[in-house]
Amino acid sequence: MKIVKLALISIIINSSISASSQSILSNKIEINDTTFVNLTDYNKDFVLDMKYATTDNFLKAKVYDCQACFLRLKTVKNLIEANKEFNKKGLKIKIFDCYRPLDVQKKMWAIVSDPNYVANPAKGSIHNRGGAVDITLVDKNGKELDMGTIFDFFEPESSHLFKKLPSKVIKNRKLLKKVMLKHHFESFDSEWWHYNLEGSKKDKLSNFNWDCN
Repeated sequence: MKIVKLALISIIINSSISASSQSILSNKIEINDTTFVNLTDYNKDFVLDMKYATTDNFLKAKVYDCQACFLRLKTVKNLIEANKEFNKKGLKIKIFDCYRPLDVQKKMWAIVSDPNYVANPAKGSIHNRGGAVDITLVDKNGKELDMGTIFDFFEPESSHLFKKLPSKVIKNRKLLKKVMLKHHFESFDSEWWHYNLEGSKKDKLSNFNWDCN
């Protein structure tokens, strides 16, 4: 009987230690909602076309070392949920830009010093806070839906308020906006492609560059 009791005590102690170790391990790997993460580590069902990792942008210069979409975890969670809803319609999100280092924001401002289109780096952009995405939609064949203009077209036609557009274009923009707003993003009047996660203005500006390795 003593042997059995000792064995039971040993099992209880070991179980307790194991549970405690798991708890400690869990705490170590737990990630806060405001932590910057790589979107594709959480979901790969997006099309990445990171324009600033190429020369196909209004800067005409490659300012990111590689194509990567970093955002705060809370932004990633909501973006994934929005994408799931688009998936049900046979669509998915195509991403042009995510987190943007503050130094890149300064370069943009030097070229286009218009707060209607580029945030003044003195205050910073929501992109610099990891809470903004520049996006469009593609169909099951990867073809972009017609949104009326290309990305980063700094003219009145890019605005949600501009109505002299084909009905198909207006319908596509409304679909994008409706789903994104449903999943806690806010639209930006002058840019149909730009969405900010609600409350992201409170987050701190950042200037880190991600590792491409």
